[in-house]
Amino acid sequence: MRLDGLSRHRRAIAGIGAAVLFTALAATGCAGDDESNNSAVAGAPTTALPDKPATGTPVRIGFVSTEGGAVVSLPEMRQGAEAAVAYVNKNAGGIAGHPIDLVVCKQQEEPTSATKCANQFVEQKVAAVLSPGTSQGGTILPIVAGAGIPYVTLNGVSPQELTSPDSAALSAGLPGTITAMAAAAKDKGMRTFTLFASDGGGLGALVDAMGAPLFQSAGVTLKVVPIPLGVPDPTPLVTSGLSGKPDGVGVIADAATCTSVYKAIQTTDPAVQKVYIPVCLAPDVTEIIGMDAVRGSTGITATDYLSDRPDTVLYRSVLQTYAPEATVTGAASSGYQVVAALALATRSIQGEVTPASIKEALRTAKGIEMPAGGGVTFTCDGTAVPQMASICSRQMLIGPINDQGVPVNLKVTG
Repeated sequence: MRLDGLSRHRRAIAGIGAAVLFTALAATGCAGDDESNNSAVAGAPTTALPDKPATGTPVRIGFVSTEGGAVVSLPEMRQGAEAAVAYVNKNAGGIAGHPIDLVVCKQQEEPTSATKCANQFVEQKVAAVLSPGTSQGGTILPIVAGAGIPYVTLNGVSPQELTSPDSAALSAGLPGTITAMAAAAKDKGMRTFTLFASDGGGLGALVDAMGAPLFQSAGVTLKVVPIPLGVPDPTPLVTSGLSGKPDGVGVIADAATCTSVYKAIQTTDPAVQKVYIPVCLAPDVTEIIGMDAVRGSTGITATDYLSDRPDTVLYRSVLQTYAPEATVTGAASSGYQVVAALALATRSIQGEVTPASIKEALRTAKGIEMPAGGGVTFTCDGTAVPQMASICSRQMLIGPINDQGVPVNLKVTG
């Protein structure tokens, strides 16, 4: 299935993705700060960890940590990454037998601190740079790539992260989100779907260009309604978007826009079927629109927090052992996933672990299962989304949302 029109919209993705990712990260951080008791995973099984310590010489791996900013600070991402490093080093044999020496650099989602981090990684001669997701990838990547260092991100945003031969963006991003929405609509027997999209940076046009062929292939007619940034009351736009009585609705936007649009949907047509992206399931959003508007709807996610799959049980076990203060359903998962995914993708390395050997291992790794990814796989050979060759997967997860706002009984799409 082709995603016609992606190439001409790469420039738009930078502004859109940065804004949406920035707000999404802030929302996830609030979830982690507010829910320290892990009530959502109470009773979920864990397991004993194996005893397989790494014995080789340490290999330095850089980690971009979003911490200390005036607007967003997500130390749980670093905590999840450090937990994954402890597991890889003490329980999983390291990377090709070598323990990871994690070089953490904290940046504040602005160019000055991001540039400082990139230069620090070059000076420390790290073998790779990992990022759970940042709006500053376009600043960091050129500097580290210029030193021959591969860059691995869980959530690519900038054009550089999505197209550079020195970048691997492990998750599906916006193309995967729209694909998952189309799959959810088809699964629910919908014939028509209205998608409300923040219009900053031309997101509405981009979503329409991506979404129309994907929804058409699923047998669903898509209508995209742009929502201008900062509109005080989207009710008239929502009412117009629902005037044709669509079978389902979704929102692609920041948390504030999710809140205002879903509130208007609840007023206009509370019975319409809904599909939620992760940003719109942040506690800040669900507390306002009400869990009754969310429970039983379809949720899209990139992480399997609650199932009994071995990789998910392992994720919970690693956090319980090495980061017990972190929230399992919060931002720690992103740091964990990007570190654990690198360890899995580099299993083919023999001998010394270098930037070149990591880059080659990523390029040749096929069908690697994302840790705690519910069966989602990634392949970083440029074939997942050819127009954005650094994206390594088209897949995401969909499932019904439980009474705590977490998608469960997940199915892979894409």
